[in-house]
Amino acid sequence: MRIHTLQLPVSDVAQVSAYFTEVLQLPVQDDVVRIGWTGVQLRPAGSDPIGGVHLAFNVPADRFEASTAWLLARTPLQRNAKGEAHFTFGGRWESESIYFDGPDGLILELIGRRRLPASGRVGAFHGSELTCVSEVGLPTADVAALSARAEAAFGLGYLSPPVPHFAALGDDEGLLIVVDATRRWFPEEKVLPNARGIVVTLGDVAAGALDDPAQGWHLRARAPA
Repeated sequence: MRIHTLQLPVSDVAQVSAYFTEVLQLPVQDDVVRIGWTGVQLRPAGSDPIGGVHLAFNVPADRFEASTAWLLARTPLQRNAKGEAHFTFGGRWESESIYFDGPDGLILELIGRRRLPASGRVGAFHGSELTCVSEVGLPTADVAALSARAEAAFGLGYLSPPVPHFAALGDDEGLLIVVDATRRWFPEEKVLPNARGIVVTLGDVAAGALDDPAQGWHLRARAPA
């Protein structure tokens, strides 16, 4: 699965654009941040709340160490209660992650997935090496029910066995992170999830649509041209 586009409500389009350009070295054109094959369209939030939105960006696994040094030079990392900032996940994840704060209280993540192709690059990392938005957090009141709807709507499977408060649907290139709306985001466990006003267009899945009216987010996928 691929996340092709994502509409992101923000408090100030110019300020958030500057963050993506200056801190993460990503191109922005006509209020669209280009992250590999994903376009993130920034729009004024209006009455939509900001903060608590989770997005993860894929990094080639062989560039994860370089990307960590690159990010540390630009912004602090989030840490868990033990003070840890680097997290390795086994099982079906086969990945490592670091987390950081973005503008408007975004919960951002760099993740290196070892099953994906290596880049073969060496030297200093650059933001242009981020390959996509690979995760979007979707809060809901009933994780199991919403996950079943996502399976039916898009033909998605689980990356790892779901639990009552968390399910990851999709694959290494793109995941829907379905979470209980009362579960605070890892690793700091301070901020509740939010995705109100977010609209996501998916690719490489069955054509369909899914939303959560209570949480105010929307997913859609079109049939291949």
